[in-house]
Amino acid sequence: MPPYNIQKRDSLKLETVSDMEAEGLRSNLSHQELIPEGPTVVVVTTITPDPEGHAPRVTKGQAVTVAILCFVNLINYMDRFTIAGILFDIQKTFGISDSQSGLLQTAFVLVYMVMAPLFGFLGDRFSRKYLMAVGLFFWSIATVLGSLMKNYELFLLFRCLVGVGEASYSTIAPTIISDMFVSDLRSKMLAVFYFAIPVGSGLGYIIGAEVKNLVENAGGDSEAWRWGLRVTPVMGLVALLLIVFVLREPPRGESEGGQHLQPTSFGSDLKYLFTNKSFILSTLAFTCVTFVAGALAWWGPLFTQLGVKIQDHPSVNPDDVAFAFGAIAMSAGLIGVPLGSFAGQKLRVRLPYADPLVCGVGLLFSVPLILGAMILAEFHTIASYIVVFFGQIFLNLNWAVVSDIVLYIVIPTRRSSAEAFQILFSHALGDAGSPYLIGVVADAFKPYIHDRNMTTTVAPFTTTTEPTFFNATSTTNTPIDDMDSLYVEFKSKQYAMFLCAIINILGACILLLEFLLHSC
Repeated sequence: MPPYNIQKRDSLKLETVSDMEAEGLRSNLSHQELIPEGPTVVVVTTITPDPEGHAPRVTKGQAVTVAILCFVNLINYMDRFTIAGILFDIQKTFGISDSQSGLLQTAFVLVYMVMAPLFGFLGDRFSRKYLMAVGLFFWSIATVLGSLMKNYELFLLFRCLVGVGEASYSTIAPTIISDMFVSDLRSKMLAVFYFAIPVGSGLGYIIGAEVKNLVENAGGDSEAWRWGLRVTPVMGLVALLLIVFVLREPPRGESEGGQHLQPTSFGSDLKYLFTNKSFILSTLAFTCVTFVAGALAWWGPLFTQLGVKIQDHPSVNPDDVAFAFGAIAMSAGLIGVPLGSFAGQKLRVRLPYADPLVCGVGLLFSVPLILGAMILAEFHTIASYIVVFFGQIFLNLNWAVVSDIVLYIVIPTRRSSAEAFQILFSHALGDAGSPYLIGVVADAFKPYIHDRNMTTTVAPFTTTTEPTFFNATSTTNTPIDDMDSLYVEFKSKQYAMFLCAIINILGACILLLEFLLHSC
């Protein structure tokens, strides 16, 4: 194959199949842009089969590499959401408000998203394998040191430093998968990779809460939650050894036949990305997904636990909520992520640009289910679990499909940058702010929510009150004043989390607009 030097081209947008073949890039089922700028539309057919006509197979080395990347992504999200499973204990230890609790996640994500473009730039130019190794080591050390901090400010600082390390991995790992596979095989491998988001998040809740309970039962440590944060760093060191000594980094563009691709200037990368309409719309929609997912993942366990505590006849133990929430997140991810990938692959046979449609419909279907779960949490926890399970399945349709869109509309030497800037903007306007915003809104509602018998219906905009559906007595042993306080905490978070439904609808509209613009 002839050398391919991207820097010799004035325009890096590959607009036709013939352009790709002439430049030495094999067809990869990429449209390069879902929304065309002119009469030329890229519709690339299947990848070239081997001489015997068999579909491409996954080699042992590729399988090992994907397994390592999935393992690291798993502990990445476990570490990110371990705190959510022990948030109530952290609030008690540091004596912090809801807004300060939300700031723990918001500050982490802010640093994470700011560092993402730097690692995206480095990932397109230097060894991705060693960049990931350095980042993994950094966030493992930061997590351990953070668990030792005795005041809120230092604990917050180390959560920010964890974001530096995690940014190195999240921007680079998907591009390695993209360089090993094409077509539907790439979609399937990305679906496997993105299992780690819901599954890792669920395991994070479980690990945090269960390790805390074990330590409390063993020694009565009043701050046993700190041990919950020390599990993922040990797993991180194992992953570090696997990356350094086992993982194989493929040449950039290898799967498309572009082993000799050269990087371009950062300025031309930015110009390319911000004139790609499909990239812009997909990123805006994904921002809505991350907003909702971040808010639910951070506040969901605590919100549900409060719902159990205010019920007259609770159907579950409050201490088991984090475990149940984690199990729901994992099982919904195991169904939703591959279902989204499968639906996209099947619909592309008849609708070449069906991916945004799959994601948009999934978001719309999740809205009534998530709203229903928030309402049911006040009255029947098990019913709330069932409804939120199906809501998360539809929400999880997006993870692998949106990433696949980004990877097939961007050429190989710009994929790390594309991933980085999607992380930057989707987190900046999404889950960087949603945990803190929900906390701020919840704190704002509290003065307008009175007690279990009288509560505002449209607080804080009016102070009209009406009776609630609660009895004055409770079968629990919690004092009345404490029950009223828990009720205020629950209702304030419930009102605040209704924002998720609005953002979900906005994301669905953007994705459906992307589909319609192309179809027309």
